[in-house]
Amino acid sequence: MQEPRSLTFKLGRLISEGVHSSIMASKSIVKFVIFLVAVFGLHIYTGLSIGLSVLAAFVGYLLTGGWKYTWIVIRTAPRDGRGLLHLLRNKIRMKRYIKNNYTVPIIFGETVKRHAKKIAFMYENDRWTFEDVDNFSNAIANYFHESGYRKGDVICVYMQSRPEYVCLWLGLSKIGVIPALLNYNLKSDSLMHCINAADAKAVVYGSDLGEAIKDVQPSLSRGVQIYCYFGQYNSTDIMVPGAQDLGPLLKRSPTHSPPQPDCKFKDCLFYVYTSGTTGLPKAAVVAHSRYFYMADMVNRMFGVRHDDIVYDMLPLYHTAGGVLGTGQAILHGCTVVIRQKFSASQFWDDCVKYQCTVAQYIGEICRYLLAQPQRPSEKQHRVRMMFGNGLRPQIWEEFTKRFGIEQIAEFYGATEGNANVLNIDNTVGAVGFNTRIAPFLYPITLIKVDPQTGEPLRDRRGLCIKCGAGEPGELVGKIIQSDPVRSYDGYVGNTGATTKKVARDVFHRGDMAFLTGDLLIMDDYGNLFFKDRTGDTFRWRGENVSTSEVEATVMNIIKLKDAVVYGVDVPGSEGKAGMVTIVDEAGTLDLNHLASACSKALPPYARPLFVRIKDHIETTGTFKLKKVDLKKESYDPNLVSDRLYYLDIRAGVYKPLDNAAYADICSGKIRL
Repeated sequence: MQEPRSLTFKLGRLISEGVHSSIMASKSIVKFVIFLVAVFGLHIYTGLSIGLSVLAAFVGYLLTGGWKYTWIVIRTAPRDGRGLLHLLRNKIRMKRYIKNNYTVPIIFGETVKRHAKKIAFMYENDRWTFEDVDNFSNAIANYFHESGYRKGDVICVYMQSRPEYVCLWLGLSKIGVIPALLNYNLKSDSLMHCINAADAKAVVYGSDLGEAIKDVQPSLSRGVQIYCYFGQYNSTDIMVPGAQDLGPLLKRSPTHSPPQPDCKFKDCLFYVYTSGTTGLPKAAVVAHSRYFYMADMVNRMFGVRHDDIVYDMLPLYHTAGGVLGTGQAILHGCTVVIRQKFSASQFWDDCVKYQCTVAQYIGEICRYLLAQPQRPSEKQHRVRMMFGNGLRPQIWEEFTKRFGIEQIAEFYGATEGNANVLNIDNTVGAVGFNTRIAPFLYPITLIKVDPQTGEPLRDRRGLCIKCGAGEPGELVGKIIQSDPVRSYDGYVGNTGATTKKVARDVFHRGDMAFLTGDLLIMDDYGNLFFKDRTGDTFRWRGENVSTSEVEATVMNIIKLKDAVVYGVDVPGSEGKAGMVTIVDEAGTLDLNHLASACSKALPPYARPLFVRIKDHIETTGTFKLKKVDLKKESYDPNLVSDRLYYLDIRAGVYKPLDNAAYADICSGKIRL
């Protein structure tokens, strides 16, 4: 039992921090406090009634600039109230789950009791009821428990998306084993790194991925057991030497509830790997509590109903598809349609076939759908809402109008991070919001960073400098390890990467905050808009250039072809010049039109000075374009075999960049 004085001190500090955060967020709140003082002053010294004192003080408050904050409160109170209500409900449930040592498998067990015969997953022509999923995952749990695997052991899951994938990690988690969800696109060194970095005791792979496992098998740590799961047989199926066929073993395994391990709500559920756009993938820890928080908040905030049919064509090894998508079935009893891989030509046909009411998107999927020719199914579907992240503001309204989508539910967040936001009121272009009325209730903020280094800028007290409305800054979230919503668990076996994502002395002395690495902008109403990655923004001619904004402009000009923008060094010049690599398989790109359109749509400092034409740009499993190698190769024709061009500033056209032109640029003869 804490002393009353200690409790009073903590309460006082909490109130102090809240008031300080609010004052820093809006000077209008200071005026609001003055307004309250004025009410009592008028009442005491003039003898006016409380009602007239309030009216007089309020008029004075409005006339001295308080009207703006008043309008913000009126405009945003319904949204903020709804968001706060859902957040409180989520936190109350999580508090109960922590107290009673709930886990995701236990919550799923409650879902099964409510919806045993209901369809949980649809996959091609297969239908899995919640009872089917429970029985199959129990068979998995019992087999691996009988084989000696215990709480804390790690087993890698390396399979294509299918219902059995969900059953595998769910079954392993029932006995406390930690599944490491491997990207099925990984090969060679990257695949070997992910298996070894997780300190895995076993690997379960899909038979169609056997060739990749066979290649890395000699380099795996000693004692790693390999299991093969055969789905639909095809000519590429490979049984790796020494592997066990998991199918027959599971058929003999009992389907009763497995032995219950001593697991807690804050324990690790599974590992999810980063995309590896800037190096080898890192394994992020996803606790049972984080899984619940993410999937439940999407359900509540976006209004997903238990009778919805969710179309999930995203890879299940990532958070979007594997947590936010299938989590609607695991936690809330929705039916989820799983597709092995995204197909732009089959997207709307599938939605019609399975009678989907909700669909997911990520990255460039919406752009790929817009690039498809019109088809009847894009108007015949029943999809009322799509939720995801990465829909570019430039095509937002065009997308919703063409496909008849009532609600775009955009969200922003990282698997391992705690600065997650959601767009719950259909604000075009926004990735989410935070309350301007009482920002201390959800401690995230935008801080100013150095455009060159990406490092946080600090005031004379050594604290980070918060951004005002309209100022770009890096989104950060306060870390409170005792709160599962605000905690940060980092990466497995990578202390350096874990520490790199943490800033200290952000809100006040001694605190810590998670660095998202992304630049956002907040408007007067608390709506947040994505601007760029901190490492991708570059400076040219004294101005900051957002690669994300330039990419969106270029892709609109070239009719939705893939394009990636980055900064490159030019000898004798400060900063970095803009370069764009464009995918042009058909060879139809009109460079003259590109130069002309860019000159109209972009300021001079943001126009790409170099163009590289490729047949293909490698992407991650979530359609993020990989630009690390492109940056390294730059515009040097000795390193690049693709077609290269530079912008002739005077003529306003792109000209071929050969060895002679490259030498002239490096020597300063050709000025940019």
